[in-house]
Amino acid sequence: MRILLVEDDAILGDGILAGLKLSEHAVDWVRDGEAARLALLDHSYEACVLDLGLPKRDGIAVLKELRERGNRLPVLILTARDSSADKIAGLDAGADDYLTKPFDLAELLARLRALVRRAAGEARPTLAHGGVVLDPASKHVTFNGQSVTLSAREYALLDDLLRHKNHIRTRAQLEESIYAWGEETGSNTVEVFVHHLRKKFGADFIRTVRGLGYQLGDSN
Repeated sequence: MRILLVEDDAILGDGILAGLKLSEHAVDWVRDGEAARLALLDHSYEACVLDLGLPKRDGIAVLKELRERGNRLPVLILTARDSSADKIAGLDAGADDYLTKPFDLAELLARLRALVRRAAGEARPTLAHGGVVLDPASKHVTFNGQSVTLSAREYALLDDLLRHKNHIRTRAQLEESIYAWGEETGSNTVEVFVHHLRKKFGADFIRTVRGLGYQLGDSN
């Protein structure tokens, strides 16, 4: 799962980042509202942890613009503001949940999981191709009716290919789906994970489009 973290406090941000990565999430961390606005315009995420008191652009403004564009990304507001008025303002602006600092990291992770499950159940139906079925709500994958265990990055790659099953995906697009900004990747990283999926689902499940990228093969 790829998450956008918007937090200007370096110590708190480091702690949240470490916790999310331990849970095998890819995380992009930005520290002001304008950077958050641009990240949300240019990239796709499964959830956002958004502080309200940000430099350059307030978190409420970021959230309102996101919702005005019709983006239903699950957003968890994380802020030191604990008055009822602030909580109501955040929820009215389109937040899905609200945590007040200080908070327990385990609770943050649990709330994020719940938000993503709910959003997946509402907005993302089961994805299927060539005997492979991926349930976004439960993160469960089967092949010809049998449960298949995938690593977090194998799952992210499969999810991307299934969501764009009629399109060729470049290496850069696939890397963006499975890695956070600045995270080190090898020159053949995508190829390695493609190989893993082919071993599990068959050599023809993913086809290489020479010079362009990858696409799911024929479903027959």
